[in-house]
Amino acid sequence: MSRVLLTIEYDGTAYAGWQRQLNGLSVQQVLEERLSALCGEEIRVTGASRTDAGVHARGQRVHFDTSCRIPPEKVPFALNTMLPPDIRVTEGRAVPDGFHARFLSCGKRYTYRILNTRHASALLRDLYLHIPVPLDPEPMRAACADLLGTHDFAAFQAAGGTAKTTVRTITEAQLSRDGDRFGFTVYGNAFLYNMVRIIVGTLIEIGHGKREPDAFRRAFASLDRLDLGVTAPPHGLELTRVDYPEAAFTDPASIRWHKEDP
Repeated sequence: MSRVLLTIEYDGTAYAGWQRQLNGLSVQQVLEERLSALCGEEIRVTGASRTDAGVHARGQRVHFDTSCRIPPEKVPFALNTMLPPDIRVTEGRAVPDGFHARFLSCGKRYTYRILNTRHASALLRDLYLHIPVPLDPEPMRAACADLLGTHDFAAFQAAGGTAKTTVRTITEAQLSRDGDRFGFTVYGNAFLYNMVRIIVGTLIEIGHGKREPDAFRRAFASLDRLDLGVTAPPHGLELTRVDYPEAAFTDPASIRWHKEDP
């Protein structure tokens, strides 16, 4: 048996999220079914992040064990001929037996996209959140700066979160603008359930003047979910990248696993 790491890109519009579930088709289910057919054996994959229904990914990472003799770097070419067009494998590589796509992750980048126009777009409707009322980017950018560093993000977690600790470290949080398109990017060591969407929902309220730019600082002090805005819809969110320390590919046993649910 050998362990393989794949990088996956998908449009989450048609799926009930990444993880297998009883109430709908998931990206994981489709990937496992096609991998099993390709390898001639039952394959189960472990993903780095459990994206919700409607959330997209450019850099989801998954590992699986197999006795298949197809070289890992050739798996994307073979598998992409079997996958639906809204799921693609962009990279395959061999990793040590102790490698774990979820627990050895050291950082993730998420991107949230907003279209700030009076009328919605027919072409961008599944990739951008449409906001018809003008946003003021300056207080939104000022608020982003408060997210940087290590904080207790207890107020940034939706009901149903199972993380044992709510302390997280954010090293990048910035808002960009290109005409009527806004992009929020955030990079951190791990994220709580719906954390990015709660941040974006709060930023939108700040951009509309409905909430003060110091909202994040207040939430860090109070740890109260009510001090933040609504949870933004899923379709504007993308899991952009998942990173690993170099030792994960050479000596994974030397790394202390992050046994939190990111």
